Amino acid sequence: MRGTVVFDGDCSFCQGQIRRMQRLTVPGRFEFVARQTDGLEDRFPALRKDAFSTGMRYVAPDGAVSVGADAVYQVARGMRYVRRVAWLYRVPGVRAVARVVYAWVATNRQRLSSGPRDITR
Repeated sequence: MRGTVVFDGDCSFCQGQIRRMQRLTVPGRFEFVARQTDGLEDRFPALRKDAFSTGMRYVAPDGAVSVGADAVYQVARGMRYVRRVAWLYRVPGVRAVARVVYAWVATNRQRLSSGPRDITR
C-alpha cells in the first residue's frame, strides 16, 4: 500500500514542488493526485471537509490525513536523501517552526510561483 499526496493542480508553484518531490521519491512509494481530480472526495471522504487553502494533504494507507508541513514530513520520509534528515521534524520546536513557515508559503504561493502572475494586484 502507498500513500497519496493531494496538491492544488491549479497552482504552478505547487506543481513545481510536486515535480521536485517526484524526482526524489522512492519509486512506487506515493501516488500524486491534484485536488481537482474527479471522484477524489468519493475515494477519500475525509477530504470533503478540508479547505485546501491551507496546503497539500497526505493520505496514509490507513486513511489518516496529514496537512501542510505534517504532510511534507510524511512525504520526506519516503524521499531519497531527504529521509535521512526527516527525523529532525520530530525534534522539539522544529514542527512548530515548520508549520509557521509552511503556512506563510501556502499563503504566498502565488507570489512565489514562477508561472503567470495576476498583474491586477
